Amino acid sequence: MVETTVLIVGAGPTGLTLACELARDGVSFRLIEAAPGPRPGSRGKGVQPRTLEVFDDLGIVDRVLAHGRMAMPIRSTAPDGQVTTSGGEPLEDRPDIPYPASLITPEWRIEEALRLRLAEFGGTVEFSTALASFEQSDDGVSAVVVRDGVAETITARWLVGCDGGHSIVRKQAGIAFEGETREEVRMIVADVEADGLDRDAWHMWRQADGLVNLCPLPSTDAFQYQASIAPGQDPDLSLANMQAILDRRSGRTDIRLHEPEWSSLWRANIRLADRYREGRVFLAGDAAHIHSPAGGQGMNTGIQDAHNLGWKLAAVIKGASPTLLDSYEAERRPVAAYVLALSNARLKQAIEPKGVPVRRDATTMQLGITYRGSALARDDRDETAPLRAGDRAPDAVKLTTVEGTRRLFELTRGGRFTLLNFGPASALEASSFDLRILQVVGQSTGPGDIADAEGQLTDAYGATDRTLVLIRPDGYIALISDAGDVPAVSDYLAAVHRLGIDGHELER
Repeated sequence: MVETTVLIVGAGPTGLTLACELARDGVSFRLIEAAPGPRPGSRGKGVQPRTLEVFDDLGIVDRVLAHGRMAMPIRSTAPDGQVTTSGGEPLEDRPDIPYPASLITPEWRIEEALRLRLAEFGGTVEFSTALASFEQSDDGVSAVVVRDGVAETITARWLVGCDGGHSIVRKQAGIAFEGETREEVRMIVADVEADGLDRDAWHMWRQADGLVNLCPLPSTDAFQYQASIAPGQDPDLSLANMQAILDRRSGRTDIRLHEPEWSSLWRANIRLADRYREGRVFLAGDAAHIHSPAGGQGMNTGIQDAHNLGWKLAAVIKGASPTLLDSYEAERRPVAAYVLALSNARLKQAIEPKGVPVRRDATTMQLGITYRGSALARDDRDETAPLRAGDRAPDAVKLTTVEGTRRLFELTRGGRFTLLNFGPASALEASSFDLRILQVVGQSTGPGDIADAEGQLTDAYGATDRTLVLIRPDGYIALISDAGDVPAVSDYLAAVHRLGIDGHELER
């Protein structure tokens, strides 16, 4: 029998993100994957700005950006032959948003970057290792896994199912997966090389019988092929069928497809788990919610599930109040419900005979996700304030430190709580809470001091000369006190870390 702290089932983007979060916090884990090796296929190729911020925090954003293209134009051809291009406008330069547009890159590139980072943290993926069964008690989970026909029992304090829409973890935990499977809504998705087509834009064509898309996949020679398949239409994944659909719907015969490198027939399976936790078992990613590909939301939502759960698991394992874990479902399930509705609407928009091409906009960027009203969000601001506790912490640039000019996100990396102190220096003991304190001053004179000469940081946070802003390890605002209430910060951190202050725990 082998012991570990967290057993993660599934090594897609969600499981890999969670493993990276735990590894950098020094938490022991096992990451198992039933597949014999890394999965092929571009699958979820859109990375949203908020997810890029998560990758920034994990230290892989440069690697991801190097293999992708931001703000790829979409070139749409209507049935009457009219061509429109959108999405290729110059990116807006905003100090509070470091990544202002979505990135196109194959999903396997995301997994590759996360595996490399995990290896740098000393972790690894155990391929060809499948979960067979598990039992749980008040103290932990006992799981049987099988590799090469040999069974092994692993005991862990926690089990996290990141094993996709057909999740074994979810099924064995007895968690209902509410929603619908719409057999009449299907789509061929494939990675193919193509001759006779430029790679300058994402190409979309629509005819009365459906749509077909070819999106160039950066860092490869392939395109992602998508074709809607209505009832009665041929769903065959052969090159001949894919070519025939393309010829008919594009009205062109000069584009020649090569044999697919990877292909799949997607069905509209739109579901949300009844709950995200059963005792010591959690669900994340597609195991908890599955979406249509429209709008590029599914993979991103799973990665952010892991970013939310990871720091909370690490904190509890290090002695924080177990009630902290209750906030995972409370914060993330409403996000998934919203995203399901959004992606479903985008899918309907895309497949309707007279529908218009799906466009990327602020609703798909995931920067507006908020945990306002969470048990972990506290502030003394009016309800009309544009920035409240629970919101995403905005970035700022041109901050002067003793090490030079920095962005705020450079200073808040690493999975720790950060206090922005716009008021006088406090006597708060940073070491007691593993807290990073950034003191906003007129001129940077020492470690932890940041000078906001252009006022970008002050403006972004709507700060007064007394404001305190506590930022969570996942980049959301935990607490704002415009009154400069230092005891409120201490009480909040004590509640999270459960340092024995009269048994106080986080409550609304």
